[in-house]
This record gives sequence, structure tokens and C-alpha cells, in this order.
Amino acid sequence: MNMRKVIITGANGQLGRAVNLQYAGSGEYELINTDVGELDITNIDKVMEFVRDVKPYAIINCAAYTAVDACEKEEDLAFRINAVGPRNLSIAATEMGAKMMHVSTDYVFDGNGTRPYRETDPTGPQGAYGRTKLAGEEFVREFGNRHYIIRTAWLYGDGKNFVKTMLRLSETNDKVRVVMDQVGSPTSADELAKAIAYLLPTDNYGLFHGTCEGDCSWAQFTEEIFRLAGRDTIVEAITSEEYAAAAKRPAYSILENYMFKMTTGFMFADWHDAIAEYIRKL
Repeated sequence: MNMRKVIITGANGQLGRAVNLQYAGSGEYELINTDVGELDITNIDKVMEFVRDVKPYAIINCAAYTAVDACEKEEDLAFRINAVGPRNLSIAATEMGAKMMHVSTDYVFDGNGTRPYRETDPTGPQGAYGRTKLAGEEFVREFGNRHYIIRTAWLYGDGKNFVKTMLRLSETNDKVRVVMDQVGSPTSADELAKAIAYLLPTDNYGLFHGTCEGDCSWAQFTEEIFRLAGRDTIVEAITSEEYAAAAKRPAYSILENYMFKMTTGFMFADWHDAIAEYIRKL
């Protein structure tokens, strides 16, 4: 049997690594890992040449410019990576008859919600990161004829992330200040990789929300991290105003995995279980 080739972009990031673990030892798929050094997704000619050469079954785009505050200063660069990149990959995927799997974000919404956002809810990004990611989604819809878009949020995995930052701070601080007026669903990259692997062999295309079940504030998330890791560090809950980041963060980021529930039997783990598993592995 011929192995199905799957191109991974952003292979060195948290999600790229989780996807590699998910498919490790698979007799069915051969992963072609690329990061910015191997493939410049912002260059259409390079993308076309690479994809024609590989002839993949699918492309999983894990590449993104996710530094939310930096995006405010470098919106053109963010647009190239978050919008032009997925556009180029979608054009190439369609030409080769390949599937296109793209990962997006809760930042496409305005963050003023009062109930979990569904895939059908209107978008309204508040900053450069959200704007460029939404443009990326629109390009994937426009150019990728067999595409999946999964919006996720509060992602952590193997790499630089909130969980590791908090654990590092707890080593040298008796207390840490964490915002309590932003709520969302902390999501393990492993859980998201499972969802990707679940959808990829199906013809169940379109837009999905993919986050761990349940929700909390950043301060509550931090308390749970410290509890699981056996740290005594005190969490001082503060407002976003007191924290004063360059880019506005969505106050309400809870996504409902409505299309997963409506069209599949797949369920994400509860966020408590996922973070417990993550800390155990650390």
C-alpha cells in the first residue's frame, strides 16, 4: 500500500510537534515536515513547486504568526504568514487534488460574547492578529475546494506557552499576577492533533471549533496548574487594564465545538483532564 503523504507546515511549533506524535508509527501516512527553513509559505512559486513535487494527500497548516502584541506593529508580516500563506497552500492543494487542513483562532471574534461562540456566529476581530487570521480563513474557503478550518484557543503543548511561563515564574516568585477577566478553554495541542487526525480521512469538510471542554479564567487556569504541579505560589487575580498589553485580548473566548458535536462522534477532553495529563508528562 502506498503511504499517504501529508505536508506539515510549522512542524517545529507546538501543534506541529503534537501532530507528529499523533501520526508516529502510522503505517498509513508519511509526514513531510517543513518549517520556515524548508518552505516559505508566503511565496506562491515556492509553494507550487514544493507541492507539485511531493504530490500530497493533504496539507496540514500549523504555521502562524501568533505573537499577538507584535502583530500590531507588524501587521503586513502577520498578513503574509497568516493570510497569504494559507492562500498559497490552498491554491496548491486544489491544483493537486489534496485536502487542506487549516488552524485558526478565537481571535476572529470580538470577545464580547455571553454564550459560547458557534461556527455560524458573526466574526469581528479586534486586533491585527485576529484580522490576519480571519483573512486566512477566507482565503482557504475561497481557494481550497476540500478544506477543513479548525478554530482553537488557549493552546499549550511542547514549546513556549502560558503553562511553562507560569511554572517558571513560580520558581522565583511567591505570587504571580494573572488576569481574571478573560475567560476561555485551555486546549492541549495533543487534543487538537487528535481532532485533526479524526477529520482528515473524512469528507466532513468545512469550519469547526476545536477546544477542550469547559472554561475558566487565566487566573483560575494558573491556580489549577500550580495545584497539579504542587507549587505554593499565590495567584493574584488582576484586570486586563492592570496588565496593560499592547493588543486587546478578547474578554470572552469560549468556543462551542458545535460542528464536531453535530456531525461527528468526536469529543475533546475536559480542560482539567488535559492539563493534568500535560503536567504529569512534564
